[in-house]
Amino acid sequence: MATMDALILSSPEKPRQLEIVTVPIPEIKEDQVLIKGHEIVGVISQIGAAVHGFSVGDRCVADNTILCEACFYCRRGQHVLCENFESLGVTMAGGFAGYVAIQSKKVYKIKNLTDEEATLVEPASCAIHGLDKLNPAVGVEALIFGAGPTGIILAQLLKLNGASKVVIAANKGIKTQIARQLEAGDEYIELDRNDPSSQWNRMKEEYKHGFDVVIEATGSEMVANRALDFVRRGGSLMVYGVYSNSDLVHWSPAKIFQDEIKIIGSFAQTHCFPRAVAYLDSGKIKVKGMVTDVFSIKDFDKALEKMKSKSACKVALKP
Repeated sequence: MATMDALILSSPEKPRQLEIVTVPIPEIKEDQVLIKGHEIVGVISQIGAAVHGFSVGDRCVADNTILCEACFYCRRGQHVLCENFESLGVTMAGGFAGYVAIQSKKVYKIKNLTDEEATLVEPASCAIHGLDKLNPAVGVEALIFGAGPTGIILAQLLKLNGASKVVIAANKGIKTQIARQLEAGDEYIELDRNDPSSQWNRMKEEYKHGFDVVIEATGSEMVANRALDFVRRGGSLMVYGVYSNSDLVHWSPAKIFQDEIKIIGSFAQTHCFPRAVAYLDSGKIKVKGMVTDVFSIKDFDKALEKMKSKSACKVALKP
């Protein structure tokens, strides 16, 4: 039996401990394809009997979401709220392996992107879902906290879809440098990682009426608490970062009420991959250089250390 290396959790009780194991290469069902690659980006090596529209050798990227189509929310068309939401690489075996078996309906061909650049399709699809939820009017002024991959992509999406000004506020470092290189925003404010109070004050002075749209994409409890201060009357705050369950915000309900502020949450994505592929493969959303480091799966510990060091934007793993 043919085998492959795969990166897995050591145990469900230890979410931060990983190990390399040797496992059989998956056997595909009739509606699946077998992709050779990483992070569900690669080349089709096998095709199921019922699959049409794909050939062995096609370069592709795959949507990792799996929906039950039967729960209360799926039956209402609110798929991202699926009560049985599964995700390859999160709740089940995923793309940190030599091969991945996946339904062909979740697979999309790519032409112009490198494998590393194509790892940004999934973050881009999540950003597109966020913009769908936000539904900004043409001409809005927007502030984005955070210059990670999704923050950079959200900034570009806002510019492409009618924002008159996009300001990116993020910690000084490689991520903000890449945002500048890609011309993701119109203005950049570098926040002091330890004490950003002077930058907060400057922003309040320069933008005394705030912004129509504020997106919190850092996952920082402290920044989330301050973000509402920069929302213009009648504006919207989108909570986009990933937080600990213990994190809390302390916002004045009177301000939200009196200023008619809209608070929007954005989680994951469903059915946004086609638009993400179109945006990235066409070059309209620029991702060149966002993958700053590539490691072998066998060096996953080095990849984790690189991410923790704050000196990378996007780290990719490959077999």
